[in-house]
Amino acid sequence: MTDYLQLATCDYPEHVPSDRPAVYAKQQRELGLTYVRLAEFAWSRMEPRPGEFEWAWLDEAVDAYAAGGMKVVLCTPTPTPPAWLIRAHPEILPYDDQGRVREFGSRRHYDFASPIYREHSQRITRAMAERYGQHAAVVGWQTDNEWAQGDTGRSYGGASAAAFPGWLESRYGTLDALNLAWGNVFWSMEYTDWAQVKPPILTVIEPNPSHVLDYYRFCSSLIASFQAEQVAILRELSPGRFITHNFMIFESSFDHYEVAKGLDFVSWDNYPTGMLEFFAPSGQGDDVKTHFARTGHPDLIGFNHDLYRGLLRGQGSLGRQGEGTPSGPWVMEQQCGQVNWAPFNPLPARGAVQLWTAQAWAHGIDVVSYFRWRAATMAQEVMHSGLLRHDETPDRGHAEVEALNLALFPLGEVRASVALLHDYESLWIYDAQKHSSSMSYWTQTVTYYMALRSLGLDVDILHPDADLSGYAVVVAPALTLVTKAWAQKFAALSEGGTKLVFGPRTAFRTPGGETWAEGQFGPLSELIGAKLLQYDSLRPGLIQNVRYGESTFAATGWAESYRLEGAKAVASYVGGPQDGQAAVIRRGNVTVIGAHQQELIGTVLSELLMNAGIQVDSLPEGVRLSRRAGRTLLQNWNPQAVKWQGQTLAPVSFQVLNQ
Repeated sequence: MTDYLQLATCDYPEHVPSDRPAVYAKQQRELGLTYVRLAEFAWSRMEPRPGEFEWAWLDEAVDAYAAGGMKVVLCTPTPTPPAWLIRAHPEILPYDDQGRVREFGSRRHYDFASPIYREHSQRITRAMAERYGQHAAVVGWQTDNEWAQGDTGRSYGGASAAAFPGWLESRYGTLDALNLAWGNVFWSMEYTDWAQVKPPILTVIEPNPSHVLDYYRFCSSLIASFQAEQVAILRELSPGRFITHNFMIFESSFDHYEVAKGLDFVSWDNYPTGMLEFFAPSGQGDDVKTHFARTGHPDLIGFNHDLYRGLLRGQGSLGRQGEGTPSGPWVMEQQCGQVNWAPFNPLPARGAVQLWTAQAWAHGIDVVSYFRWRAATMAQEVMHSGLLRHDETPDRGHAEVEALNLALFPLGEVRASVALLHDYESLWIYDAQKHSSSMSYWTQTVTYYMALRSLGLDVDILHPDADLSGYAVVVAPALTLVTKAWAQKFAALSEGGTKLVFGPRTAFRTPGGETWAEGQFGPLSELIGAKLLQYDSLRPGLIQNVRYGESTFAATGWAESYRLEGAKAVASYVGGPQDGQAAVIRRGNVTVIGAHQQELIGTVLSELLMNAGIQVDSLPEGVRLSRRAGRTLLQNWNPQAVKWQGQTLAPVSFQVLNQ
């Protein structure tokens, strides 16, 4: 028996009269939905006063959804500590990066380091798990909601500031070791007491990047341990149910690989049109945003699908999930109409909801859950759409979901021959000193991903610690921080025949955040056969031409050149201060691209992939191919029809083809 993509929705019985869940459950099953997610923001209704629980409303709702044939995913309600708790313990509140307290009145208003809040987090988690942990309809749990949403992944005062020195002492042992690791002799920043160390904010000019890197590590570890406390309780009291968390689009403030440990699978929240407003593709601005305004950009969405599909690679399922429960990643919140939180919030194109759903399946998602069932009639999200309008009539997204043919979407593996490497510590240290305002870790990394996708390839996004055997090509766009262990691993891969591609600023930093004393490429120098010669930060309008074969490309943002020590130059700079210097180099199976230019990157990758025996298809802008379970998804994300390989692709549409 073949399993197929399943559908779900997010619902809020605390927002509506008590008779509605029974009605909604029937409607949801009739629409073809299987799961409903509940209660992530409902703490004040569960416990309106300290120690006084009111469960009747949730009991009735869970039973109503169960009676209607829906499977229930419950959430720990810790993203929204109630007013009585905050007013009794204001020390729970977090601090922003200007050292100001962030107040009650929204969500995520807590400091992960607060011992008081951790006690209450465990208490409410235990209370929920004791009541619902073995309910027949409850098949899984979501921890909290959207770690770090609203820049809440790091608190820069209060409990976090108090705990940071102890974390450093545990990590370094002595102040001498800390001062040496951070290079604190520079600018007389040496510490003589652990209590002197504060969060890296409000310095006269930029803080020490090593200080920043360790503070980010510390804050990430807080999120990981906070979640682990909840997971332990849920494992104890709700055996046989899955545990997941709904991560976010391009969230950067914690190490997702670390935080995801202990989960059964990863979920994420997909809002394509809102995402586009904040993460336009590299070097492209309002024109691209306008072109894809009603669909979002396929590669921005695809990158997140592939990132979260690979986040737990090799860990396997930790919980004993119920029979028939998908074990792959979920989209826990899928946009199904307008969002309310971007600078502009256009109505999605007709067909967009189906296209988003199909793409999710093709990138390895097992369940798509639409946010939300009924549009909110109150508070901050009244402008956000649902499958039902405010008056409970079906909205356009509802019609598109109703028309889906789930038999088109069998579950199975996504088999990619290319791996793209991604690392949060490299992200943190890269962005701590960008050196070019038009560059960032995401800009550089997503540019390489877009180049691969434009060649019609499926891509696995993995951490460098993952098993990379079996990949013909491994692309590492922005591993600014490289360990000696990774260097040994890359050397073994190259020796075994894997083709490696590195981008600018590779191995510029040590794990401590300094540069290597022997210079870039540090422990990769012998493998690459070169050293950094110069780097050039290019302001908007300032370009550096690169000659590759018979073509010339105009690099923007960044251009670095190399002193060859065994490698060969396969492209050189033309004109400018780096005239004649090596821009792209190769030694054996290792290639380094030093210039930031998407067409150049695509050309180099295309030739290298073909030499590795991998078929490439040069796709039109906005047309993408994805493959899963023996089927190919052909997608047109453009607002107009596109001709490709003798056929006309309708605007905002997809076709499922047998491979």
